[in-house]
Amino acid sequence: MKLALDKRDVTLGSLDASISGVFQRAEKDDAFPRTFAREDAATDGLLKAAWDRREIRGRKKEITVVHRPDGKGRVVLVGLGTRTAANHETARRAAAEAVRALRGKGARTVGFRLASFVTEQVGSEAAFEALLEGAALGGYEFLRYKTKTDGGVEEAVVFLGEEHQREEAGLKRHLERTVVLTETVVWTRDLANLPADTASPARLADEAVRLGKELDFKVQVFDEKKLAELKCGGLLAVGGGSTTHPPRMVVIEYPGAGRTGKTIAIVGKGITFDSGGLSIKPAATMSEMKFDKSGAVAVLGILRAAALRKVAPRIVGILCCAENVPSGTSYRPGDIVRAYDGHTMEILNTDAEGRVVLADGLGYAVDKYHPDEIIDLATLTGAQVVALGDDTGGLVSNDDKLANLLLEASARSGEPFWRMPLTDYHRELVKSDIADVRNHTELTVAGMLTASAFLETFVGATPWAHLDIAGASWTTPSTRKWQPAYQNPGATGFGVRTVVGYLEGR
Repeated sequence: MKLALDKRDVTLGSLDASISGVFQRAEKDDAFPRTFAREDAATDGLLKAAWDRREIRGRKKEITVVHRPDGKGRVVLVGLGTRTAANHETARRAAAEAVRALRGKGARTVGFRLASFVTEQVGSEAAFEALLEGAALGGYEFLRYKTKTDGGVEEAVVFLGEEHQREEAGLKRHLERTVVLTETVVWTRDLANLPADTASPARLADEAVRLGKELDFKVQVFDEKKLAELKCGGLLAVGGGSTTHPPRMVVIEYPGAGRTGKTIAIVGKGITFDSGGLSIKPAATMSEMKFDKSGAVAVLGILRAAALRKVAPRIVGILCCAENVPSGTSYRPGDIVRAYDGHTMEILNTDAEGRVVLADGLGYAVDKYHPDEIIDLATLTGAQVVALGDDTGGLVSNDDKLANLLLEASARSGEPFWRMPLTDYHRELVKSDIADVRNHTELTVAGMLTASAFLETFVGATPWAHLDIAGASWTTPSTRKWQPAYQNPGATGFGVRTVVGYLEGR
């Protein structure tokens, strides 16, 4: 979607729809807001008539569409809820709701009146970025395999009006940065949505190489022979069942735009398809397991946005990619696998494979780059979804400062994360009688936290944060209706905006 700004009033644009936010009216409030005088004039009083009939209440998700009698498009009011509770996320969601409501209805160009979304709590810059993000992400559809489409919004413009014309120069800079971020999330979603027969470990490696050429990254791709030389037993074990799509580890280096010398490693789980291996999953939802690469794809997106937005820290991205399928060469429950750093892992369940491949990536990052911090992103556990639902990611960390900064970035991005505890109880549960750690326990409790304790084994004393994004990385028809309107069906690119925001703060 094309994004732009215009310093005029929204009613003066040549648009298919002009969109304004309306706050929830009090039960006995009948006075028509003077702030909508121009919208009402454009509709020859039809807007006020709808207000007087109480068709417009300003409740969240409420959409009112009035066609202009002069034939110049539509005036749309989108409900924002109470003014006192409004924040930048309110504007982000409202923009997405309006764009989605217009899908398939002949609206190709829309404009937002910025002033109607600005409040005492939400400044013009925050509202401006939120509107652009909501429109671009809410308008996203994965259409690669569709032969016919209904058509949606192709261009979203934020109109500054008299209230914010003087801010044009500063908001143009925000426009450029927001375009980079939204285009990156869309790019990430497209890649994560690809089916497993297309998005193999080799394909993810190819995407990294292509990105490296475009943005001048150093990229290394380790195939199965190199992984054997490096003794990356985790990747080789999990990927050993696939005879057509062998594993890959991809290392990407972004030098950073700052002078601090800080190095941050970001490691992603890239299981391009997860059948569960010999511990096979139920068939009913196995088709969703093409999304199990979302962590690694998010790392690619983070690096892309970080380079284009010139974040200061040096970043090392590591993608741990494999296909987990059953065959005569699959790893087995009961096997002992040695990770890159020498730690041994007892395999009790081949469907707990994400932590096994991440063991190699985390150990490699610590050994080769000695990072100041490590962040990993992974669709790691169903237990995360049980604990926090489909919209909130789990955050586990051994460092309070790192965790708190990530939570602050999460609040700004609208991607919710919740910090979970990691205690000696969880560490004891993953100790093995015959190896250093085991990838599964006999207890059915605290699965997200025992998985985190397993990963902690491979980071040593390095400040580390684990982001379990299993629930929010994709939506289904059943979960979709509870999600924000900008979290489209399929892959969501969850985590990219949060981690990019965090990196900019560093």
